Amino acid sequence: MITRCTWVNLENPLYITYHDNEWGRPVYDDKILFEFLVLEGAQAGLSWETVLNKRENYRSAFDEFDVQKISEYWEEKIQELLNNKWIIRNKLKINSAIRNAKVFLEIQKEFWSFSQYLWKYVWKKQIVNNPQNLWEVPAQTTLSQKISKNLKKRGMNFIWPTIIYAYMQAVWIVSDHTSDCYLKIKWDKWD
Repeated sequence: MITRCTWVNLENPLYITYHDNEWGRPVYDDKILFEFLVLEGAQAGLSWETVLNKRENYRSAFDEFDVQKISEYWEEKIQELLNNKWIIRNKLKINSAIRNAKVFLEIQKEFWSFSQYLWKYVWKKQIVNNPQNLWEVPAQTTLSQKISKNLKKRGMNFIWPTIIYAYMQAVWIVSDHTSDCYLKIKWDKWD
């Protein structure tokens, strides 16, 4: 039997696939980085599983996370999203996705890509933690506070330090697979 991080709901195939094939894998593609930024913001106050279960609906509703299109959403599109029962219909979160898309584009212009901006915080090298269990994984760190503060200064919202830390885990800036997780064991053998 395969042992995974204990936060994985083993009764949800989407969750298992997410953990095994995405979480903790390096992401350099700006489109995917933007997708996770929107989804992590949508999670605020909810479980990741709730968002994960709606992810395909988000992709469809948010034009496959095309940052340029989202930055140009108008009132009619916002109303369409607010009426879409297949996503989280929170006006603040929807408006945040649009606002953050505009800032995301500005960051791309300044740094050539959002990936360049984000990975510069860790000198393009992943932070590998060695938590023995879920309770040793922090909710936020000094680094997530620093990134959150900078993004907020640039105009983003729904990017609190806890959201940014979860984002950093999702896009592999931080590896927090617990010591008994088969992926942690597998990667340790590769080092």
